[in-house]
This record gives sequence, structure tokens and C-alpha cells, in this order.
Amino acid sequence: MKEPVEKIRNIGPKSMAWLRQTGVRTLVDLQAVGALAAFVRIKRAGFRPSLNLLYALEGAILGCHWQEIPDTRRAELVQAAEAEVALLPQPKWKRMPAATPVTTTQMESSERSEGGNDGATFGDGAGFGLDDPGAEPTGSDSGESGDA
Repeated sequence: MKEPVEKIRNIGPKSMAWLRQTGVRTLVDLQAVGALAAFVRIKRAGFRPSLNLLYALEGAILGCHWQEIPDTRRAELVQAAEAEVALLPQPKWKRMPAATPVTTTQMESSERSEGGNDGATFGDGAGFGLDDPGAEPTGSDSGESGDA
């Protein structure tokens, strides 16, 4: 049988699932851990919470709506969260170097014929089953029936 889930003020079902996955199951747990540490745990677990969750956690601990958190306290929380998150190991995809610019090379027609492809080049559709829209229809390709 599942244990009942305690509703924590300001915390929706998705955020509550994140908290449970990081070991915070009740308001008492949240108060013991603190808003900042709970937020950092969620980030460390690989989730991508917004700063509103940080404010919501603080509001839950203080017993008020998250929008009632004073601007000065919000600024303190953000500064502390940025410092803590900067210490977390970065995911592998964030450590990868930026890709170099992509360049496109145009081949001249003389370069195409030197390729040894028996005169068929990719651009002209020969040998690839592609129709040349500028070509005149021939025989059975014309779409006309012979009994007209």
C-alpha cells in the first residue's frame, strides 16, 4: 500500500515528485533540509527547476505564498543558488566544445567530370531515377494514350 502524499503549500505534483525523488517527502523534511538545499538536490538529480520553485520552497517553509517572499530574500536565494549550482558537475553535453562552423564547397563542372563516374553527376539526376522537369516527354512517358 502506498503511503499518503502530504500536500505542501506552493508545491505542485511535478515538483512534489522531484522532491520525493531527492528524499524530501514532507514539510518537516523540507524544513530540515532548507529551501536552497532542496533546490540544489533537484538540480543535482538532473531536473531543470525554475527559480519559482526555489521561491515556492522558501514560501512553504515560511508558511506563505511564494509571491510574498520579499525581493531582498529572493535576491539572496538566487545568489546562493547560483553559487551552489556552479559547484555541481556539469552534464557531459555541456562540457563538449562548440561545433566549428559548417562550410559548403561548390564543385565546378570540370571537377565533376574528373570523378570517373561515366558522365553521370549527382546534380543532373542521371542514374538516380530522377526526372528532368525541363526535358521533353518521350513515348510512353508522355502520359498520352495511343488510342486517341
